[in-house]
Amino acid sequence: MSELITGLKTPEQLQAMREGGKIIAQIFEDIRGFVHEGVTEKEVDDFVASKIVEYGAEATYKTSEVNFPGVICISTNDEIVHGIPTNYALQKADIVGFDLVITYKGMKTDAAFTMMVDAQPTGAVKHLLNTTERSLYAGIDAIKGPVRVGDISAAVEKVLREGKLGIIRELVGHGVGLKMHMPPDIPNYGHRGAGELLRPGETIAIEPMATLGGEKIMELEDGWTFATRDGSLAAHFEHTVLITNDGAEVLTR
Repeated sequence: MSELITGLKTPEQLQAMREGGKIIAQIFEDIRGFVHEGVTEKEVDDFVASKIVEYGAEATYKTSEVNFPGVICISTNDEIVHGIPTNYALQKADIVGFDLVITYKGMKTDAAFTMMVDAQPTGAVKHLLNTTERSLYAGIDAIKGPVRVGDISAAVEKVLREGKLGIIRELVGHGVGLKMHMPPDIPNYGHRGAGELLRPGETIAIEPMATLGGEKIMELEDGWTFATRDGSLAAHFEHTVLITNDGAEVLTR
């Protein structure tokens, strides 16, 4: 089993990822200001496309590596990930996940967040969003330097399980940098001390996905979108993270 998986990044590559990560964080702030009731998913996609160009980056999803039908994945309500932007007009209190990968100076960064349209989440929905995001940071906090994938996965799972949420097991985090998806997989469940060893200088995307219902998923007829099989609401949060000598540096905030 290889001890070196995603590949150590050069200082120049890491700086490009830091700059790209800041661009994603800014685009996410732009999205939060742009998204309101009545705006269509395609209008959001066009808006993000213009921002990617404005900030000097490239839309990774639109490259030949991916050939996705938009520049950003927009997953609404029971959709989990990889939602194709459509003419659907967002409604008040919709739960919408935004997942974006950009290329900046040849390096990829990847992040996601989920929000409620024009309303403050309460009750079970607030619990879903807060707990899923908290599980992301639990996974990040598990990194104290060189770390096994299982340590990250177990930390994510603990928060989701204690929150009694459905844990999406068939979709996982991953290495990222030179390509959008690189080894190793970073599942949202696992055992401490298991899995590949990640070393300082490697970069990964941690991305918990959870539901208010069951864990079974289905792929929709568009060939991209994954949704919950029971129709329950889903949430998705993600950061690109650098493993350091004594912890983790979040590159996409």
